[in-house]
Amino acid sequence: MRLILLGPPGSGKGTQAKILLEDLGIPQISTGDMLREAVKNGTPLGQEAKGFMDRGGLVPDAVIIGLVRERLRMPDCAKGYILDGFPRTLAQAEALQVTLEGLGQGLDRVLSLEVPDEELIGRIAGRRTCRKCGAMYHVRFSPSRSEGICDACGGETYQRGDDLEETVRRRLEVYAEQTAPLIRYYDAQGLLRRISGIGKIGEITARMRQGLDA
Repeated sequence: MRLILLGPPGSGKGTQAKILLEDLGIPQISTGDMLREAVKNGTPLGQEAKGFMDRGGLVPDAVIIGLVRERLRMPDCAKGYILDGFPRTLAQAEALQVTLEGLGQGLDRVLSLEVPDEELIGRIAGRRTCRKCGAMYHVRFSPSRSEGICDACGGETYQRGDDLEETVRRRLEVYAEQTAPLIRYYDAQGLLRRISGIGKIGEITARMRQGLDA
């Protein structure tokens, strides 16, 4: 099973990806992980990517696609994989299709985990982190016993800058701008399944499995 998993920040995509990995017994392929591994190993593509990263620039699509191509050729991908965080743009999706055709492969499904923006904002903006030990809390789902104080170590809890509502809204806008063309692209190919990300983890997982079987 060869899958792409789409989902905005706070949608629970990471949790569902882990469950699917265990269900299907296939690897999760993250471009972020691939970049770090390639840089660490000093591969030619890793060295090229490091040059852009060291200068504070974006790694070009050609380098990312090269890393994806190398990764998909590895033995553990023979039975399938979940692409997580890639493609992000229509240009990357089109390049991926060319790459897969070159490998004699095709995608089986694209699952889009969908959650209303206001719910996402509530999930992300409610996060609190302990400055001292890094323990995580949520003002709605898992608050500390005393507001602003960590249960584990008594340190101060705070809201990270990237969890501020204004920042979250902008992140969601960027995601929507990037993803809308991908949704249309894969929907036109009959690969897309829209999955509601509202409810308990088990309920969402059941919908994900139905999306795979449909």
